[in-house]
Amino acid sequence: MSRPSRRHVCTSCGAAAAKWVGRCASCGEWNSLVEEQAEVRGRPSSRWSPAGRSEEAGLRPVRLPRVDPEAARPFATGLSELDRVLGGGLTPGSVTLLGGEPGIGKSTLVLQAVAAAASTGRSSLIIAAEESAEQVRQRAARLGVLEEECFVLSTSDLLASIEGADQVRPGLLVIDSIQTVSDPGISSPAGSPNQVRGCAQLLVQYAKATGTATVLVGHVTKDGSLAGPRTLEHLVDTVLSFEGDRHHSLRALVATKHRFGPAGELGLFEMREEGLASVEDPSAFLLGDRRPGVPGTVAVPVLEGRRPLVVEMQALLAETRNPPRRVVQGVSSARVALLLAVLERSCGAQVAGADVFVSTVGGIKVSEPAADLGVLCAMASAFTGIPLPHDAVLFGEVGLAGELRQVSRFERRLSEAARLGFRRALVPAATPERSAPAGLELERLASVEEAVRSLGILTALGRPLATSTSTGRGAPTTALARMSHSG
Repeated sequence: MSRPSRRHVCTSCGAAAAKWVGRCASCGEWNSLVEEQAEVRGRPSSRWSPAGRSEEAGLRPVRLPRVDPEAARPFATGLSELDRVLGGGLTPGSVTLLGGEPGIGKSTLVLQAVAAAASTGRSSLIIAAEESAEQVRQRAARLGVLEEECFVLSTSDLLASIEGADQVRPGLLVIDSIQTVSDPGISSPAGSPNQVRGCAQLLVQYAKATGTATVLVGHVTKDGSLAGPRTLEHLVDTVLSFEGDRHHSLRALVATKHRFGPAGELGLFEMREEGLASVEDPSAFLLGDRRPGVPGTVAVPVLEGRRPLVVEMQALLAETRNPPRRVVQGVSSARVALLLAVLERSCGAQVAGADVFVSTVGGIKVSEPAADLGVLCAMASAFTGIPLPHDAVLFGEVGLAGELRQVSRFERRLSEAARLGFRRALVPAATPERSAPAGLELERLASVEEAVRSLGILTALGRPLATSTSTGRGAPTTALARMSHSG
């Protein structure tokens, strides 16, 4: 018998090589080549083909102005936060990739979406490649979403899945998950780049040919990126990332790619015993447990997509005789290091030998530089032991010379802060006065030094690091210290 041929395929770009090399010659990624068996020549990759469906649907080239825009009108899933991220709902014929860590709630989210669609009379089908039909039924009963128009098929055979979809003709098709289904016409094992790419291509063809809104549930790697070849993200129309801490109830849904609307939108859910519940007022939810008069805490208005949020930033600085540590959650560790350097250079704070812990409350990840001023002032407050004003919000980008730079869409940030009852806002000097809503006083500042002086902590920054015994407020920050050690 002839020995089956092997090849190495790059998981980032899909390029093939005859032998393993450390760096892909096509895209330049390191350690991205994995070995797989080459597809057998002359063997059909599947028994299903979109050929003939063009005649069945009457498809033919059409003049662009005569294309019916109603055919691509999205339909609501029934979950308000999911519809917000998708720009109104799922579009017929679209393919959405939903990724997240194991146990974060991906299957619960798609089951609730499927049941909500079925409750409106739109038939839905779940391909359960990792669970039995009985397991799916038990979860649906626990969530209270048993619907007659919701179908389930437990199989990992992609062709059997498509045949089942042909029988049901669903308006919404869910594949849970794309890494566990396999095409018998592809000789590679399930989960390999060749299988994931081939199955995704076939499902995209099926979705476009039948107008079926399709959701692919995907696994993620250790670094949080979607498992499988990078071409998987290029094939689909929308990529959703479902994030959160399994030990906390808050879950965040972010659109990293969206062909039918703006990317970057954020949806928030709360995991309860009865399933995922949409968080209608996330700012109030995130600030619900905030304590006044505690050093190292500050409220910062940020933007996630088009949505303004006011999040609480916490900082803790502690003396140490060991090499200092920098433990950061929710913000960029590189940005925190930069802000520490600016704090030391511009304000004279001796923070080089202290342990520094910075975190966002609720597990929200903040990536925009508008949070710079809030993070820096929180660290300055923790260093001096002087609490920041409880009714004030801070935002602004910090430059290397300690200057404060203007950020985008400041009107929406200020409006959200005013809605929550804040009375004072420390903002960059370039922010116009007319942007202040009623009841909110703007204090425009040109530099970091002006900001800490306005807060009354500039003089104290030149003193040694304040300890919990000197401030009398060490207890509220011990929970954050324990969290950082576990992280």
